[in-house]
Amino acid sequence: MNRINQLFLNPSSKILSIYFCAGAPRLDNTAQVIRSLAAHGISMIEIGVPFSDPLADGPVIQNAATKALRNGMSVRLLFSQLQDIRRDVDIPLILMGYLNPLLAYGFEAFCKKCVEVGVDGMIIPDLPFKDYIEIYKPIADSYGLRIIMLITPETSEDRIRFIDDNTDGFIYMVSSAATTGAQKSFDEAKQAYFHRIDAMHLRNPRLIGFGISNRQTLTSAQENAAGAIIGSKFVTLLDELGDPDRAIEALFEALEH
Repeated sequence: MNRINQLFLNPSSKILSIYFCAGAPRLDNTAQVIRSLAAHGISMIEIGVPFSDPLADGPVIQNAATKALRNGMSVRLLFSQLQDIRRDVDIPLILMGYLNPLLAYGFEAFCKKCVEVGVDGMIIPDLPFKDYIEIYKPIADSYGLRIIMLITPETSEDRIRFIDDNTDGFIYMVSSAATTGAQKSFDEAKQAYFHRIDAMHLRNPRLIGFGISNRQTLTSAQENAAGAIIGSKFVTLLDELGDPDRAIEALFEALEH
């Protein structure tokens, strides 16, 4: 069974997934960050593939991607850095990146390499759903990989149900239509969105991401979904502190307040 599906078999455990951008702040620390997060009990890791035009990302992740590209990060180098990661890391790993770098590498070659290094799935924010169904899903399915789709407060109920019927793993529930970035709280409109999606009783579990940076937003996400995804807050701490152990410890401290 795919590790992503295995993760969601225990509905009582609240999942915490962490995003970071490969190649930032240092080119050579990708495996170190993954091992540190896994050692600190993180449930799942999203590894960002840097791209020059990350439309869904706020300034923190955009800056990390810019730094990673300047450092020399590429899809090919990322795969080489992940080559031995499964020797001591067993949690799900997801690559999150935009379509252009994946197509430049070759999508089927990308999927094949994911399997070789132990990646379990991918998130491609700019992948049109029609293309996903017709072109990319059959290839990913043949390699046992999950392509995770995003929904937002603006996504129609019909589209959400169509996504739910045609994906596997989990649904990435974006907390707002804005770009990524830390928020102090989720307002009534976001809470109503969470409750509306919960009432749909979807087949797939959901994780809530975008804006989670403190106890209030984390608790809200965990109460309204299977768990939470944190990106910008951890990326900021990793950039400031340099060391992934110190960064994740600082994140845990921030989530207490």
